[in-house]
Amino acid sequence: MAKTIPQARTIDEVLLLLNEIIGETINEKSPMGYFAVLYCKVTEKVKEGITEGMFQNGPRMEKLDVIFANRYIKAYYEYKFGLQPSSCWQVAFEYASDFWMVVLQHLLLGMNAHINLDLSIAAAQVAPGNEIHDLQADFNMINHILSGLVGNVETAMSDVWPFLKWVLKKTKNVDTFLIDFSMQEARNGAWKYAVELAPLDNVQFTQSILIRDNKITKIADLITNPGYIPSFIFKILRLFERGNVVEKIEKLRSVI
Repeated sequence: MAKTIPQARTIDEVLLLLNEIIGETINEKSPMGYFAVLYCKVTEKVKEGITEGMFQNGPRMEKLDVIFANRYIKAYYEYKFGLQPSSCWQVAFEYASDFWMVVLQHLLLGMNAHINLDLSIAAAQVAPGNEIHDLQADFNMINHILSGLVGNVETAMSDVWPFLKWVLKKTKNVDTFLIDFSMQEARNGAWKYAVELAPLDNVQFTQSILIRDNKITKIADLITNPGYIPSFIFKILRLFERGNVVEKIEKLRSVI
């Protein structure tokens, strides 16, 4: 009997499903929970923004949020059920079982797939054709919400890695690697691709996403294999990470 992949219809259902995923990852002691916690916090902030009138079009923003979240939820359960999610998500989930991946790499893999691919698709679907240009202000507001959480992530990471800030200051290679995969660059690229995607017909839309997925998967490879020196330093950081998987999930949950 085929398993049903849950999908949300409202932002409240999104939050319910994300918390179910977090619960599963805690029970399974899975690093897949790191990104799930971050994304749940993003969704909570978007919901607050809609309630407080931060967006030009609240109902449209909830629709975008639901489409956006459902792509992650679908990818998560496709992987869990032995199906084939987008290749960039496949890489992110496969590396959840890699002992040497540090928390930051897990988060970057999830953000890479969800921002560089899923956010663009959700934007193009909720505002097809010329409507995409009317979405830009609200899209930028989502970017503002995302960037606002980065400082909290850094705080959580500093608790997990006491010497992280010192290493980033002293090690140009690691710092350069992190800058190259900046949140700002990812969000700018997501908007550019959404504009390219919005006017396409169904066949072109599907073909374009496949090409984009392959491109984003190559970025995932840079995250998992950032070069000899960054990889060596990440291994040292991994050995000195504080806490087990569940404790780190809870740390992210409490600080972000």
